[in-house]
Amino acid sequence: MKHNWKIIAILLGMFIVTQFIGLYVVNHYSDEENKLPFGMDTPKIETETDFYKLFPSIIIAFIIAVALLFLLNKFDAAFILRLWFFIVVIIALGISFNSVLGKFGYSIVIATIIALPLAFVKIYKRDFLVHNATELFIYPGIAAVFVPILNVLTIILLLILISIYDMWAVWKSGIMQKMAKYQIQKLKIFGGFFIPYLPKKTKLKLQKMTKAEMKKKKVKVNLAILGGGDVIFPIIAAGVFMVRFGIISALFVTLGATIGLSYLFFFSKKEKFYPAMPFITAGIFIGMIVGWLIR
Repeated sequence: MKHNWKIIAILLGMFIVTQFIGLYVVNHYSDEENKLPFGMDTPKIETETDFYKLFPSIIIAFIIAVALLFLLNKFDAAFILRLWFFIVVIIALGISFNSVLGKFGYSIVIATIIALPLAFVKIYKRDFLVHNATELFIYPGIAAVFVPILNVLTIILLLILISIYDMWAVWKSGIMQKMAKYQIQKLKIFGGFFIPYLPKKTKLKLQKMTKAEMKKKKVKVNLAILGGGDVIFPIIAAGVFMVRFGIISALFVTLGATIGLSYLFFFSKKEKFYPAMPFITAGIFIGMIVGWLIR
């Protein structure tokens, strides 16, 4: 295992909780009476053909976003990147919080008031607990925007393309590691879950040191991370299946994604980088088949 079982359990726990929050948020906005806040209207889908017409636009938008993010990283545009993350976090949190507060008057105002300080602390103050807590609600909010414009075939194609990109970005070009390193070390932010922890050997050494020795000693901290894309795409896939076939089918998709991620966590090796999406996608596809068969 790349990380110890306690760290793996925490990452898997946060992943699963986010998936269930995502299903709740997506289900809320799947009701025509519950519109997305901030004036965000998804294109109207009248026929199955409309999904296929929209799909190229989704892929182009994804390519532009990744390319823009890469260029901003390359030219060290820290101010713009932080502002970008800040705005996205507010909108995503607002969408998720609004789904819970929808029964109250001025729900989006209240949701935004709650989201603003959390986004500020997350991006500009870099609090570890706030970072991971807000991640639980960010991806459900983003998923709620994409689920209405995807059907079963387009989400399958999207998962395949994302998995291919993930393998290229990690194993071939190394761009994923470079972007993650820049975000964590330079920007002090990261799009995804992360848990810093001390290796067992380091802990034992520190226990034998005096406080004075600890201050002089440089300690290497391990970092367990799970990228945001690895969290959001399973939510979108499960959301599409929930809207089309019901909650049971969606739960099988979530279960498949969790099993795929668990397999990666338990069989990955230390000091090596792995693309998570191929493993998660394989699990999702198995969950889709099982969910479709028993529906």
